[in-house]
Amino acid sequence: MRILIVNDTLLPAHLYGGTERVIWWLGKELVRLGHQVTFLAKEGSTCPFGKMLFYNPQVPLNDQIPADIDVIHLNFQPQEQIIKPYLITHHGNFHDRDEFDINTVFVSRNHAERNGSTRFVHNGLDPEEYGEVNLAQNRKYLLFLAYAKRPAKNLKHCSLITRKTGNVLAVVGGKGTWWRWRPWMDYKGFLGGEEKNAVLRDSKALLFPVRWHEPCAITLLEALYFGLPVFGTTYGCLPEIVTPEAGFLSNSVSALIEAVKDLDRYNPRRIHEYACDKFSAKRMTQDYLKLYEQVLNGQSLNPQPPKTGENHYWGKLLPMED
Repeated sequence: MRILIVNDTLLPAHLYGGTERVIWWLGKELVRLGHQVTFLAKEGSTCPFGKMLFYNPQVPLNDQIPADIDVIHLNFQPQEQIIKPYLITHHGNFHDRDEFDINTVFVSRNHAERNGSTRFVHNGLDPEEYGEVNLAQNRKYLLFLAYAKRPAKNLKHCSLITRKTGNVLAVVGGKGTWWRWRPWMDYKGFLGGEEKNAVLRDSKALLFPVRWHEPCAITLLEALYFGLPVFGTTYGCLPEIVTPEAGFLSNSVSALIEAVKDLDRYNPRRIHEYACDKFSAKRMTQDYLKLYEQVLNGQSLNPQPPKTGENHYWGKLLPMED
């Protein structure tokens, strides 16, 4: 199959870039499976395993699609009707229209349901980017891995949970707007690649008490891959991803504090194996291939265009109890 993956940003991602990393891993796995992959992305992008074309937002998208492409995988809502078989993955919570294209796919069940759809494919990781995991090594941190200045990521309650449980919090992703020096906080800055992996290897749990509906955060999957249990809220995709064996979910800060105190009850090897089985790029790619076949056969992915749910802004926080 000849597949065109379209996104209007730079590839590959440097440090951060959730959508960019997901579609990069998808492209790599498609090539491993024998498919031909072409990216249409922002000028300056490069790709060692597939062909790269540069996306021009001033030119109709249909005019930029090579004639030999079988199916198109878009990662934004197009402004025109696509003439070849296609699907669209919507990755985030923000949108600028009343309804999505009928062939839109979301990244978790909750993400789909909030927009009136049942079509979703969970994100998946490429293990090559993370390497082998030593599940027996001693670990010293609780981990915060997100953009710290975004209130919905809730660094403030992560700090409180860390202090109340006598731990040290490694903060990867800057500092919160309320920041001041605290002895239980170790600010690592913005990290990517091996530097970020090193902190993940040195962490014993991820704190993720987000106060918005997370679509399908790569951070969760990374933590599970490294054998870290996740302690978070019940919002968005978290109940689909964090099973009782893989962590604890509550919208109560005091309940999360008590759960973190019982951290030793979790088995890092089982968590790692669960992540490898359920949230790999291989599984994600197989799921997308099934959808490619459907649109190639002329089927729409939704019975009607999904209707957009409420936009979720960083400053509009979902409830959190003491």
